[in-house]
Amino acid sequence: MKTIVLISPDALVVNIVERCLAASFQVICFRSMFAALDYIYNSVPHLVIADFGMSETASLTSLNDLKEDPIFSQIPVLAILPADYPASKLFAFLVEDYLLRSDLDRVLTDRVTLCLLRAERVVEINPLTRLPGNISINRQIQDRIDRGETFALGYADLDYFKPLNDKYGFSRGDEVIRVTGRLILSMVKNSQPRGSFTGHIGGDDFIFIMDLQSIEDTAQGIIETFDGIIPTFYDHQDKAAGYIDSPDRQGNVQRFPVIGLSIGITDNTLRPFRHFGEMTGVASEMKKLAKQSPGSSYCMDRRLQGEASAD
Repeated sequence: MKTIVLISPDALVVNIVERCLAASFQVICFRSMFAALDYIYNSVPHLVIADFGMSETASLTSLNDLKEDPIFSQIPVLAILPADYPASKLFAFLVEDYLLRSDLDRVLTDRVTLCLLRAERVVEINPLTRLPGNISINRQIQDRIDRGETFALGYADLDYFKPLNDKYGFSRGDEVIRVTGRLILSMVKNSQPRGSFTGHIGGDDFIFIMDLQSIEDTAQGIIETFDGIIPTFYDHQDKAAGYIDSPDRQGNVQRFPVIGLSIGITDNTLRPFRHFGEMTGVASEMKKLAKQSPGSSYCMDRRLQGEASAD
């Protein structure tokens, strides 16, 4: 079920929206934009409905701050306008559509459906985690390279995910991937609220972009938090044992440890990159090195230009 965040202090507006949408959507209500931000950052809803009957304070202007972030720019925003609100004033806000409060009962459901359909056609996101996918990831890296920015890139991948997925089923496996995406997004945003980026390559692979001085501490924090959460996805007996028995790719039953998280990190201070593929390739190399260590770990590329090709 798709999730819609409604931001309105008006009980009547809340009542109408819930009555019209609750049968088809999960509607989460907040009285102000500030109150909604933490939920939006961690859960990435499918749509935000903002009541512009609120006074134009920083609560509304913070909507622009949210939408200017590349991670959340794909969330469509539907504005509810009071009858005396000039539609031209909306040009100052990053919203996709609007409707009048007097039309809520009549057209809200149709307008919400159109907003969601339009977003699905235009925006490229992973449907499981609601994070930007490969096209957005490649564009983010290449744009930063082209602008001459100094930045670091993390490539995260789950270890021993397939045995858990095979033993417990796709539903539990999907939840592990969802939680991992939310964890990485949350830790990256908390460490660097502006200028960072988190994307979902697909499967159990994730990318995050940060300032160089923040990325190692963030990677270590992601790993420690992940290791504290992941045992809860195992049945009691398997969690107590610290492993599961599951068929390998050849069909032979093998013993596999609890899922770990490996992160490879590189940056463009020691050697330049001209193409996003070069940078993700080095981060992938570091991720493979991290996988050689038992349990969750990260590996940082510290090689100078020329040393990588000599390896």
